[in-house]
Amino acid sequence: MEKIIIKGLKLFAYHGVNPEEKVDGQNFVLDITALLNVDKAKQTDNINDTVSYARILKTARAVFCAEKYDLIETAANKVGMAIMNEYPTIDSVTVLLMKPEAPIKAEFEYVAVEETINREDLV
Repeated sequence: MEKIIIKGLKLFAYHGVNPEEKVDGQNFVLDITALLNVDKAKQTDNINDTVSYARILKTARAVFCAEKYDLIETAANKVGMAIMNEYPTIDSVTVLLMKPEAPIKAEFEYVAVEETINREDLV
């Protein structure tokens, strides 16, 4: 089993429970790790025998920016589910969604949620 990793995907979106978050928006950072078998791709050296990280990134961006969610838990789940639904050869995906500019009166690097979705859990 191999991993396709997208680390530090920076996206601007309008997620949050506070009204100003839905109006002003803010920066988010996603780490996405997809587990899949790429044995065939290693033999053929053909992009069609794996899942392109560029396509995963494109799916994540489209889903993440399509709507405004109150909870980052919901946004992370939507991204993970879209990846699993679009790429059936992926066995599991983990989405770490970081919110570095959360409107909290504290000094912090980011707040985050992490969700892992397994293929066998989708049945």
